[in-house]
Order: sequence, then C-alpha cells, then structure tokens
Amino acid sequence: MSTNQNPEKDITNSDTSHGRQIVAFCLGAETYGVDIQKVREIIPIQKIVPVPRAPDFVEGIINLRGKVIPVLDLRKHFGFEKKQATPEQRIVLTEADGEGIGVIVDSVSSVLRISDDSVEPPASVITGDEIDYIQGIAKVNDSLIVLLDLTRIISDAEKRTLKQVDLASAVVR
Repeated sequence: MSTNQNPEKDITNSDTSHGRQIVAFCLGAETYGVDIQKVREIIPIQKIVPVPRAPDFVEGIINLRGKVIPVLDLRKHFGFEKKQATPEQRIVLTEADGEGIGVIVDSVSSVLRISDDSVEPPASVITGDEIDYIQGIAKVNDSLIVLLDLTRIISDAEKRTLKQVDLASAVVR
C-alpha cells in the first residue's frame, strides 16, 4: 500500500497484541479511520469516467491496471457538501463481496496504531441498520476518530443497484 503521505506514526502504546492499525483520513474538518487490513491501496485521484444512470453517490469508474473499479464519493454518500477537487484528495480502495470499490476522501493523514482500550462502541443514539458501518469511536490524544467499515458503507440495496449498472459498458476503449 502506498499513501504518499506521512510515515507510520505511533500515537499510543505500540504493543500490537492489544491494538490495531488504522488509516486515518479526512472529510471536511472530521477525521475518520478504517482498519488497515481492509484497505487494499490508496491512490491519487485520476480520471473518473461518469456512468450514465448510476446512483448519485457513484462518481464513476476508473481503469486500474486493467480492472474496472466503481468509485464512490464518500461526501455525497454521507450527505456532505460537494467539494472542489484538490491535490490532497485520494481514492481508498477496498473490497466488498469480492468486488473492488474505491471511495474518494479529502485527504489521507496517516497510519495510526491505536490501543483497543481507546475505542468505544458508537453511542446507541447513532446506531441502526442505516449506519452499521460505524465500528466505534477512537479517542486519540484530544481528538475523536470515527472508525468505519468501508465494506459496509454500501447498503445491500445500493450493492444491488451497483450490480445492475453495466459498469464495463461505460469504459471508452
């Protein structure tokens, strides 16, 4: 995995038997994190081909080493305001049900090692089927990092919609 960002930083005790590593990224002023084992790769923004009649949260598709990968705009998916493209934006690649998926984030800040005891479950007021992608809240120094499961960001209905979109036919050859 290459992030072209800061090298790994140990924020808490680096005993890996009682912790985990996360990739921290920003959307607006907030910091989110995903388990590093769920991240296949982090790449700079590249040409994204729009897909006709795709759901609003699908930014389009990319051709990555011969594979067609759908790219989702995490800002749109979360209902945030659209942001102008910047050089710091990245596509975080993950897999959901054996399919490669990319999500656009504003920036990737670092790889952090966090201890398990610094993570709390999400509060009961923010849990539910529609946001079961929140794995917990990590307390790092004076900040809170919302831990996400990118493979669960896309609901079952959205996965079915993505499968119905003929992504391969949109690739200009």
